[in-house]
Amino acid sequence: MFLLNRNALHRLPLDPADAEILGVAGADTVERFLSHRDNHRMTPLHALPALAAEFGLGAIHIKDEGFRLGLGSFKALGGAYAVFRLVLEEAGSRLGRTVDVADLDRPDVRGVAATMTFACATDGNHGRSVAQGAQLVGARTAIFVHAGVSEERIAAIAHYGAEMIRVDGNYDDSVKQAAQVSAEKGWTVVSDTSWPGYERIPGLVMQGYTTIMREALRQLPRTPTHVFVQAGVGGIAAALAGHLAIVLGDARPTFIVVEPARAACVFAAAQVGRPVKVAHGQPTVMAMLECYEASPVAWRVLARAADAFMTVDETDAIAVMRRLARPAGGDPVIVAGESGGVGLAGLIRAVADNRADLGLDGKSRVLVINTEGATDPHRYAELLGMSPADVLAGKVTAEATA
Repeated sequence: MFLLNRNALHRLPLDPADAEILGVAGADTVERFLSHRDNHRMTPLHALPALAAEFGLGAIHIKDEGFRLGLGSFKALGGAYAVFRLVLEEAGSRLGRTVDVADLDRPDVRGVAATMTFACATDGNHGRSVAQGAQLVGARTAIFVHAGVSEERIAAIAHYGAEMIRVDGNYDDSVKQAAQVSAEKGWTVVSDTSWPGYERIPGLVMQGYTTIMREALRQLPRTPTHVFVQAGVGGIAAALAGHLAIVLGDARPTFIVVEPARAACVFAAAQVGRPVKVAHGQPTVMAMLECYEASPVAWRVLARAADAFMTVDETDAIAVMRRLARPAGGDPVIVAGESGGVGLAGLIRAVADNRADLGLDGKSRVLVINTEGATDPHRYAELLGMSPADVLAGKVTAEATA
């Protein structure tokens, strides 16, 4: 499915609250916080000239978040950052003085953090980020996981000392239970989706993601003409589209949001002009994107800053994992998880079906984001017939990727 943005808000300025969160000052704050992370490194940006030539495009670049902060996913930027901000705000309130990121290891600040419990619902990656951030500052975490979250992903979250709470149902059910239990117990919910009366913390999570686009704009030889970004509830897509709208204005690239056809909640919002709950049918292999209602904050941004919305099928997601694992023509090998290459899958589908709609031609310079590496190595091997370690080591046969 493909849909150009015909919303009445399209290309209007962002809501002032969203512009404050996603603008230059907010991105500066995120960078300052990241500078205090021992394992912070700018993630790689790879050119894919052979793939660009195959599709008749000027250039394709992929930003690889599989190397982000040791968690293998862009989510490392959001949940942990929000936890740090919330701990410092609470510490400043209780201690009666200004505290900053450099104070996170001070005994009095850690004493405040030790009294706080952060909770969230997760498909896997967001929960790891929240749990890692809480462990780093000495706080506690309670992570709600739904029935579709794999044991390997659950173990990866529990590694950071989180209390794991299992929920029957899907991601949306776990979001509701996390909010309900947290209200009863006085826990702080760090969610990447918003609801009425709960917007600031999801905004902080989105603010963390602006680093991806800031880095990419520094790394790219020229500003892209097109950006394809995947969406679950819409947080990363909104963060990147909103930041581009602020820093580049009318010169910003065409921005396309890509979702699984089986969980296309942002696409549904674009159809009717507001977030709606979509039916939960067959689960999607794109597990990190399996969300059935768009975040209202994310939609508010995307209604203005996204130019088109599209979906891809299950086979598209797996095929792009294989393309990246065994590239043609000397393009670099990239390990992308089930949801990681969905933006590129959208580009491939658009080249075939919507080239004219999007103005894709030999002069187009396209940016896509690999949002995750093999965060579930067992699932990766199951889908592709090879381990991520063997892919990176070059031990890949034609039979394994056929």
